[in-house]
Amino acid sequence: MEDIPTIKAVLSALALILTFVAFYPYIRSILREETKPHVFSWMIWAAGTVIVFFAQLADGAGIGAWPIGISGVITFFVAVLALAKSADKSIVPIDWVFLALALSALPLWFATANPFLAVFVLTIVDLLGFGPSVRKAYVSPYEENALFFALGALRNGFVVAALENYSWTTVLFPAAVGIACVMFVAVILVRRKTMPRVIRPS
Repeated sequence: MEDIPTIKAVLSALALILTFVAFYPYIRSILREETKPHVFSWMIWAAGTVIVFFAQLADGAGIGAWPIGISGVITFFVAVLALAKSADKSIVPIDWVFLALALSALPLWFATANPFLAVFVLTIVDLLGFGPSVRKAYVSPYEENALFFALGALRNGFVVAALENYSWTTVLFPAAVGIACVMFVAVILVRRKTMPRVIRPS
């Protein structure tokens, strides 16, 4: 039993390493304009991830929450970078609804003093946040990075394993997002098989 804290620390470290391994090439591909993420998806994911991090800490997630917190900070950076560089800025009214719901989770937590409610709302919103990206990936599957989301799914598996306290508050978000990442990768790969890549002349 004395080895459990060490194991949790190792799992958390692996999740952190995977976070950087996934984000580095993704950010580089944005700078090269090879990947064009949907800005609103990333804004929603950034706001939600940071709030979930604090909710997990409040419920005793311990060292397992830190990869989520670091990921939230980097996600904000990606949202800003995407907006400035090569983002898909196609925005529909429902995108604003998703963003408003994400931002509503924090006052909901303060009003109810229940971190699970905030995590529940943010998990739903985060999953809905995939909507703009799924819509875009269906039309332009080569403008999304399947490897990034595959690594995200694996990272979230390590996050769940590294948690020091298991409850709906601590587990729901990383588990649900990990499953969503797997499904998103499937959408990208299936669409690429049915839509050959067009090489534009330089």
